[in-house]
Amino acid sequence: MLALASSALAQTRKLKWFGINESGAEFGEGTYPGTYGKHYIWYDYNTIDQFIAQGMNMFRLNFGMERLTPNTLTGAFDQYYLGNLTEQVNYITKKGAYAMIQPHNYGRFYSNIITDTAGFKTWWQNLAAKFKDNELVVFDTNNEYHDMDQTLVFNLNQAAIDGVRAAGATKQYITPEGNSWSGAWTWVSSGNGASLVNLEDPQNKLVYQMHQYLDTDGSGTHAECVSTTIFKERLQAATKWLKDNKKVGVIGEYAGGNNTQCITALQDGLKYLGENSDVWYGALWWAAGPWWADYMYNMEPSSGTAWKIVLPKIKSYFVS
Repeated sequence: MLALASSALAQTRKLKWFGINESGAEFGEGTYPGTYGKHYIWYDYNTIDQFIAQGMNMFRLNFGMERLTPNTLTGAFDQYYLGNLTEQVNYITKKGAYAMIQPHNYGRFYSNIITDTAGFKTWWQNLAAKFKDNELVVFDTNNEYHDMDQTLVFNLNQAAIDGVRAAGATKQYITPEGNSWSGAWTWVSSGNGASLVNLEDPQNKLVYQMHQYLDTDGSGTHAECVSTTIFKERLQAATKWLKDNKKVGVIGEYAGGNNTQCITALQDGLKYLGENSDVWYGALWWAAGPWWADYMYNMEPSSGTAWKIVLPKIKSYFVS
């Protein structure tokens, strides 16, 4: 029944991926390894089921590299943290949805910019080997590189790609991210476009991941949106880049406040993504997780503001 249901839903999709960021396992930044249930939390299977029931088929699983491989990039895994990540991935993918494995580290390890590209390749090769047979896993090289040398950002992305493929994970998508917080609106102006267009994947399964918020500075820290058309406007240069270079992309984070202007802007931008589904695979809301409480973009069922008010007004842009 699950396979039939998934197949039927796939036929009604307007975009390949309709998703959510599950955030909490990366909490307690700077407190390592931290205590589960006090400094960080994993994700609720019941809420994952509720998202799937709404048509979502992509879960971006945020976690911290320092908890997975304490002390060094190339060191042994913490078996408990890896076990929790693996359980999450298996639960989601057995439901027929995608699980994006996403180190939420900003190109840093213990707050230091990662410069050891060989070690970064090894880190990814070791981790990808654990999931190489699961085609519904997606590998996100790292969350929001920023304030880094552009060549280093390129080299880290390429090292991650090389590590994943060296592990024998040949069927999975990989989502490289850019410098400058991987913003769609600055993808071209920041130099990401000129640099990262040269990334190479022997499997040709790269999906460039960009993030886009709708507030004044694009930081996602305000409930107000600039205008009712700001989402679409901030996607246009990146869309042209994707088309011109025969690439595909995904909006890995987006959100807007619970107000009329933001909801209209969200609908306008998602409509634009659908009109350009030849180059955009979809979008993943920021965020959900057990500890988001009264956060303005909280989409955790069933009390989150975005779950109650925003989701009903945007899900039709993903599935019929």
